[in-house]
Amino acid sequence: MSTKETQAVVCVFCGSYPGTSPAHLEAARALAQQFHEHGVQLVYGGGTVGIMGELARTLVALSGPQAVQGIIPRALVRVEEGYKTPTTNNTINGNGGAVGPHEGEGKAPERAGEALGETTEYGQVTVVADMHTRKRLMAQRVLAGGPGSGFVALAGGFGTMEELMEVTTWNQLGIHKAGVVLLNINGYWDGVLAWVQTAVAQGFVSRENAGILAEARRAEDVLRMLREYRVSSDRMALDWGQE
Repeated sequence: MSTKETQAVVCVFCGSYPGTSPAHLEAARALAQQFHEHGVQLVYGGGTVGIMGELARTLVALSGPQAVQGIIPRALVRVEEGYKTPTTNNTINGNGGAVGPHEGEGKAPERAGEALGETTEYGQVTVVADMHTRKRLMAQRVLAGGPGSGFVALAGGFGTMEELMEVTTWNQLGIHKAGVVLLNINGYWDGVLAWVQTAVAQGFVSRENAGILAEARRAEDVLRMLREYRVSSDRMALDWGQE
């Protein structure tokens, strides 16, 4: 990465469970290695267990805590094993402004806001008020990143699927131009990719827009695919202003 070039920022959506196959944790470690080798910053949902925790912990061990930005809602902090240490209980409100400590609300491990964020073995952590703020801040960091920034999905559950489809839809609507890549390990995302083709065949997704959601079979291919990503010729050219 050139010293004059803005660092690429990649948001990874993935599960808080490890899955039944060790291949998924191996993929997380392999992806972290790629981020380290190419100087990419990770933004993720701030989890400390499952694939999320493995990805963040591995990259911090390789590149240091500044390479990882976790963004997690306060409600989830309280059930994350990796965050059970008492510190100031700050958060960010829905507008991105700082909110002071709330007495009697339990222990939050990290101060909120970039200037106040503390670091752990999972990187720099920002605690926010809700899921919507979490997703907005993750997307904003990606869109402020340099060439090769984008979104990646590893294996996960309902939350991973929801996040993946939202950024895919945003691309289709012209809200952003960042690449969206599925890291398809052991055929985990085969059903989603088949559904996309069914949607094309039945007239709900254009053939051009089917390519918004790209597939990688190896962690080594993900960053290249984001760098080479080209927007669909059929995406909507809407004026979203500052959104």
